[in-house]
Amino acid sequence: MARTGEDASSDFSWMFREEYPAVVRTAYLILGDRAAAEDVAQEAFIRLYARWAKISQYERPGAWVRRVAIRLAGKARRARRVTFALSEERVAGQVVPSDPDLQRALLALPPSQRAAVVLHYLEGRPVAEVASIIGCATATAKVHLHRARKRLGALLGEETADVVG
Repeated sequence: MARTGEDASSDFSWMFREEYPAVVRTAYLILGDRAAAEDVAQEAFIRLYARWAKISQYERPGAWVRRVAIRLAGKARRARRVTFALSEERVAGQVVPSDPDLQRALLALPPSQRAAVVLHYLEGRPVAEVASIIGCATATAKVHLHRARKRLGALLGEETADVVG
């Protein structure tokens, strides 16, 4: 069904209002910098808007914009190697973990593992959805989570279970 320009615009506005806070939060948890996370989220939504006619037809356009944001966050992180004050802070209306050791450990993970951990454990998304968002097979997402748990356990000095979530 063809949509008028106004309908498509209102659909995009709805998508932005619904997804933007979560995309900022995901980018923040990957980058550790609120301003950089907002920049990444805005860039991801600019790219979504430019392709809205096509992407709005996808089953889950929110996953597409999140995947773009995760890739942009990885690039931004590699480019700047940001450091930040580790304290509890509100990001897009949601509280992020306040444990400085956990924040440092998350930032020590490779970007794909960090994204998988943020999406699965901190956002509560199922592994299949994590895989879809980061653009890999479900088995690969499980490997990212398994390796991330082992690495986090080592970094935090804790034993980890060998169970793949």
